[in-house]
Amino acid sequence: MAQPYNQEALRLCVSLAREALEAGDSPFGSVLVDRNDKIIHQDRNRTVTGEKGDLKADATLHPELTIARWAQQNLTPEDRASATVYTSGEHCAMCAAAHGYVGLGRIVYIASTKQLERWMDEANVKRGAVAGLPINTVTPHVPVEGPIPELDMEVRALHQERWQRQKR
Repeated sequence: MAQPYNQEALRLCVSLAREALEAGDSPFGSVLVDRNDKIIHQDRNRTVTGEKGDLKADATLHPELTIARWAQQNLTPEDRASATVYTSGEHCAMCAAAHGYVGLGRIVYIASTKQLERWMDEANVKRGAVAGLPINTVTPHVPVEGPIPELDMEVRALHQERWQRQKR
C-alpha cells in the first residue's frame, strides 16, 4: 500500500520547476524528505544556468542528481535509505542510477516519462538523445510512485510554456 504523500514537498517541486523555467532551464524540481517527513534538501534543473555555488551549467545538473550527490555527502546510509525524493518528473536513467548507487529510498514523481514523451509528441517537440526508461528498469528495487493526477497537468503546462518560448 502506498504511503501518504507530503503535499508540501509536491507543491515545492512544482514551484522549483517554475523557478527553473523562469531562469531559462527545463522545468524540473526535486525535494528530499527525511523519514520524519521533513524537507531537508531541494534543487531545480540547472542544465542551462548553473548558478549554485561553484556549479557551472552542464547537461547533468538535473535536480535528482544533485540531490543524490548531496545525500551521499551529508546523510548516513540509513538516513538515505529512509528518505523520499519527490520530483516534478520521473527520473531519467542517469538520475535513477545515481539514486540507486547512493542508496536513496522511495521516489514519488508528479509526471511520468511516458507522459512527457506523449506531450512532446503532441507539441511536435523533438525528443532528447537518451531513451526514456522507467525508473525501475534502472533501479529495480526502489519503491516508485507516480504520476500524481492532481498535479501532473500543472507540470504539463510548464513544459508547454517552455516549448512555446523555444519557438519564439
